Amino acid sequence: MKNKMEIKDFSFTYRGSKSASLCDVNMSIRTNKVTAIIGPSGCGKSTLLRSMNRIHDVYHGNIYEGEILLFGEQLQQQQQKNILLIKKENDFITLRQRVGMVFQKPTPFPMSVFDNVAYGLRLSGNKNKHLLKEKVIKALKDVALWEEVKDRLSDDARGLSGGQQQRLCIARVVALKPEVILFDEPTSALDPLSTLAIEEMIIELKKNYTIVIVTHNMQQASRISDFTAFMYLGELIEFDVTENIFINPKKKQTEDYITGRFG
Repeated sequence: MKNKMEIKDFSFTYRGSKSASLCDVNMSIRTNKVTAIIGPSGCGKSTLLRSMNRIHDVYHGNIYEGEILLFGEQLQQQQQKNILLIKKENDFITLRQRVGMVFQKPTPFPMSVFDNVAYGLRLSGNKNKHLLKEKVIKALKDVALWEEVKDRLSDDARGLSGGQQQRLCIARVVALKPEVILFDEPTSALDPLSTLAIEEMIIELKKNYTIVIVTHNMQQASRISDFTAFMYLGELIEFDVTENIFINPKKKQTEDYITGRFG
């Protein structure tokens, strides 16, 4: 299947808000590709990203309209009054194992490097110590962190550098073998060298994962993404192959943003 995820006529309104934060967004997320979402602050980038694994459901009263489909399975299920319908208690756990998320600020748990990566595996029922160790090592190697921490597995993860902490958080997600990984400004708090390491890792990860990344850094989007979506005021203005967005955009709003006329 070419598309891992389909977003159809999707709108989102935060509880108590008089206007929608997202309006009629339509977009396809291609399998084993990197899709970047760009746009000025407050345009709805992170709101859309967080809808892809239903993080908004932590807070009641938000209103969803339309669909987000993961391999044809509907992520947003509604009743007539736009109230989210959760069929099973473990819907969120199952979904977030399939669609993992990495946040802007590294969030290592107050535990060892090993236990950070093993946390989700244990939560999902993995009890075999030998298999657990194998999966932790594989995840650390996948994010190019193994050589740096192999002698520090029992150390507190909060003692790692910022860039190492972010890669550790990515390893925690990768260990669960999700189908999609969502990145919300993953390098905004990192130095240039750490940023480069994360970007190289993302390019490598797309061989096995479908990736969506929100970024304010247009150069980053042009470097690592295959497709780019430009959003403005809650609307998807343009979505295309990244090269077309940056070299030959079809919409004047896109061109104005890319060329720095506003932002």
